[in-house]
Amino acid sequence: MPLQQSAPLEAGMEAPHFELPDADMETFKLVSQHGKHNVVLYFYPKDDTPGCTMEANEFSDHEREFDNLDTIVVGVSRDDCISHASFRDKYGLSVLLLADTEARVCKKYGVMYEKEVDGHKKHAVQRSTFIIDKQGKLRHALYAVHAHGHAQEVLNLLKEMK
Repeated sequence: MPLQQSAPLEAGMEAPHFELPDADMETFKLVSQHGKHNVVLYFYPKDDTPGCTMEANEFSDHEREFDNLDTIVVGVSRDDCISHASFRDKYGLSVLLLADTEARVCKKYGVMYEKEVDGHKKHAVQRSTFIIDKQGKLRHALYAVHAHGHAQEVLNLLKEMK
């Protein structure tokens, strides 16, 4: 099954709208943040894996700094709401985790890719981050990022936006 997804997004574009359930099965709507908050939207492969845990913890560790910049941090993976809730609770994460089990939003943002595992092609999420301003415009589109130190990199980009 070939991968059907949008072309990579670029700064200056309108951020694709979406609605997804969070770890508490509440619906998060990107449009509800317009005029209120910047949004750091990060996509990650899987709950409770070493790199993803490091990234989520680093974003959570900087919660106050993101708050001071009127920014919410939202993580998206293909895990379900129950997995997100246990991941959040296990590590005391402050980031909002959204379930994209069918990869619809992952495809809209162009973060899916095919990788080979044991001779079979498998669809996977490329670790990527998008910084969306209060008007709903993409200010940064960062594909294939590294987990360690990424939260600080994103904070630096947000500070430059002021």
